[in-house]
Amino acid sequence: MAEPSPNPAAAATRPEHELLLCCARTRMDAERASRIRVLVGKGLDWAYLLRTAPPHGMMPLLYWHLKAICPESVPKAILDHLRDHFSRNLQNNLLLTGELLKLLERLEAHGIRAIPYKGPVLAASVYGNLSLRQFRDLDLLVHGGDLPRARDLLISMGYRPDVHLSGAREAAFLHSHCVIPFARDSGRVIVELHWGITPRYFSLPLDPGPLWERLGSASLAGKAVPNLSPEDLLVIFCAHGCLHLWERLEWICGVAELIRAHPVLNWRQVMEQAGTLGAARMVALGLLLAGDLLGTPVPGEVVRGAQGDPVAKSLAAQVRDRLCRGVARPSGLVERCFFHLRARERLKDKVRYCLRIGTTPTDGDWALLPLPAFLSFLYYLLRPMRLVGKYGLRPLKTQLGLAMAQVTRGHTRPRGAARPVHRN
Repeated sequence: MAEPSPNPAAAATRPEHELLLCCARTRMDAERASRIRVLVGKGLDWAYLLRTAPPHGMMPLLYWHLKAICPESVPKAILDHLRDHFSRNLQNNLLLTGELLKLLERLEAHGIRAIPYKGPVLAASVYGNLSLRQFRDLDLLVHGGDLPRARDLLISMGYRPDVHLSGAREAAFLHSHCVIPFARDSGRVIVELHWGITPRYFSLPLDPGPLWERLGSASLAGKAVPNLSPEDLLVIFCAHGCLHLWERLEWICGVAELIRAHPVLNWRQVMEQAGTLGAARMVALGLLLAGDLLGTPVPGEVVRGAQGDPVAKSLAAQVRDRLCRGVARPSGLVERCFFHLRARERLKDKVRYCLRIGTTPTDGDWALLPLPAFLSFLYYLLRPMRLVGKYGLRPLKTQLGLAMAQVTRGHTRPRGAARPVHRN
């Protein structure tokens, strides 16, 4: 395994950011514990820290480590606030865990296979402690053919879908998207029902079918539940992080903890799968971030492959800079598109992404102009017109030129990678 960076948190520009990086792990080493004592002892902008930690999903780990390392150095009001948040988060996690087990039981009783991922299963199987992860919903993956029955079952249990479509619009939504959110108890319990891993516009051909063949199991509240293989999870986590521009530190922490929890990962399988999907750069980016920011040990050959991709290194620097500037913030469409294009190494994926992002209707398009089913094809024309109206023709032309430049460069396979064997 490659040696981790001696001080990955040194990239932070403020002590509050460095503290979050030091706490973004379940197991603390002596060097980082010592650094946490130094940072807290020097004095922190606690109000700023409490604003910054929640959107990054770091409140549970922040309290866990401060309580264990230097509680006497933390102002009492701050420690009390962190403790209250930790307690509320644990109560919510236990509530959602119980609901997940109930859902899995009901789905199984109706002959519907479902895979829970992220949420409680990730907290239990990777973090090793339900209290250390912050999650707000339950993610369930079902076969596409089981989607109507699973949806009806959730509705019978009191859940209401966030998307209300019918006819051709519903068919278009199911074709373009990969998830429907359901809510119950005034939004306190949210279930996201997936039939795919990433939306169609993202142009990542990750077929859920083979995931079912490599299923393992995890223990959740003393019960065995289906769990994706760690190799599949690593690719999925890296793709998810790229989809959302790695805006939350917890996503990098998830990659790091997954690797630490599975020291004998089948790295050959990971890299071959990533190469086949055209996601080698996404995985390289996730590994660079986990290694540089959190000191995650990764096999030397894999690290050299990631470091041999200059575009991945450039994207990692961009993510580090944004994470160390301040509070996580949502990115605009143009910024997301550029990032997504640079994160793809294959020309065909870049071209397909450009075509799909410009023509795939979204719920925003449907809400803007409700059309009867026989005119639903017009949504594919409305989408580019709406983008022009929202962003302006001249900016779009400029951005298109830059995008085409991205399409024509940086699409070679990273060195060491395997050959193939919203609302806007």
